Amino acid sequence: MKKVERINTMMRYINNRAHFTISELMREFNISRSTAIRDIREIESMGMPLVAEVGRDGGYFVMNNSVLPTVRFTDNEIKALFIAFMATRNQQLPYLKSRQSLAEKLLGLISENQQDDLVLLNQILLFEGTNPNNPDLLDLTDLPHPMLENLIQILLLDRYLWVSIKENKEIKSYPIYLLHLYREKSMWHIEAFDLEEEKRRILPVDNLTDVKPYPEKKRVSRKKILELLNKQEEVSNLVLELGPKAILQFKKYHPLKFSISYTNPFQTTAILKTFIHVEHSEELTEAIDWLLFLGEDIKVREMPEEVLKGLQERIRSYSP
Repeated sequence: MKKVERINTMMRYINNRAHFTISELMREFNISRSTAIRDIREIESMGMPLVAEVGRDGGYFVMNNSVLPTVRFTDNEIKALFIAFMATRNQQLPYLKSRQSLAEKLLGLISENQQDDLVLLNQILLFEGTNPNNPDLLDLTDLPHPMLENLIQILLLDRYLWVSIKENKEIKSYPIYLLHLYREKSMWHIEAFDLEEEKRRILPVDNLTDVKPYPEKKRVSRKKILELLNKQEEVSNLVLELGPKAILQFKKYHPLKFSISYTNPFQTTAILKTFIHVEHSEELTEAIDWLLFLGEDIKVREMPEEVLKGLQERIRSYSP
């Protein structure tokens, strides 16, 4: 660990503790006693008010009402933050309008040389969905559904919700416990437990018309919800062995509910187990498309007949 990075980490370590000793710093950062003492002196010179305690069990503590001095970023940390900003342009993320002020504050914390590096990176790096003629352009289509930020604000306070959603030109309402809020195929979705029908439900955020807290007296405990969900877990009907090429494709994209278990320490082979609702035509089509995307580096242990037929028909349609 470089000195600048170690000092920054040590400052956070110290600030999060009521009391610490030289020996603790030596163990935590794998440094000598003399290096630990030099680091403490440098931290004190930067404005962190440390008070030394004498005696056999003495050490240091931070003076009450003190604050952590301005955080210093390493060059690599600055680049990591900036590239993360660049990579998420045009991704329909919440709080997108705050990105400009965040970028300005970040630039105000760094040196001129670091700023020059970021300007160059902005000119060179392009990510999917970025306009090469104007990388800083933010189209109206890039902004997420206005209900998304409202939903996030509410769920941070309470995950028991009453949501209204537009379905086939009608407005339907569901009492839910929100499990996850996720983005898939450029669309935001709510994965929830329906408190009335006691089943898992997926709701598109774009169709939301209203969100409000669900009355407390009608609620089911979170423990009870998880117990009901565990009982409803479906038996796998699609089991695949993945080779290294298929694993690479899996990492590029996979449906949210799909996961793999590696079968060797080098992570070059894996097992995928999931359940496909073959009676749902949309889910069946998506599964077939995704299996073709995985490529030939797979072995089928178990597969629904409907999926197999769909794959065969799709492959025949590609043949000349």
